[in-house]
Amino acid sequence: MQNQNFTITILVDGTPADVFKAITDVARWWTGEPGVEGTAHKIGNEFTYRYNGFHYSKQIVTELSPGEKIVWLITESKLDFTKEPNEWTGTQISFDIFPKNNKTALRFTHAGLTQNKECFTDCSNAWTSYINGSLKNFIHKTIVQRN
Repeated sequence: MQNQNFTITILVDGTPADVFKAITDVARWWTGEPGVEGTAHKIGNEFTYRYNGFHYSKQIVTELSPGEKIVWLITESKLDFTKEPNEWTGTQISFDIFPKNNKTALRFTHAGLTQNKECFTDCSNAWTSYINGSLKNFIHKTIVQRN
């Protein structure tokens, strides 16, 4: 159990294309202060996320399969609340998107964020909030605006 990566799956209305588009607009749902700088729309794009006093990370987009999968490699990190502030460096974030029961399933995995990491509880709670909260709400908002 200690080596299992953090994973959460949600179901949303909308198409896999809707979900894919929302995820790649990362600054609109991964909020913080000052938040995201850069873009995540193409393989090779780099972006940073900052939440002053708590978190800094730099990601590079390593995989984009429209409507199916997105992968980011974390190349730098500084978690201000852990003894090892670079716990996230070298970890990988992936979003698997697939149809399920007339909806779209989104499986989020942070590979390397395991229970033996000091930040596991705080980071998994934060990811749960972002994925099941701001990302899910952003997906629904974009679908409503489109219709």
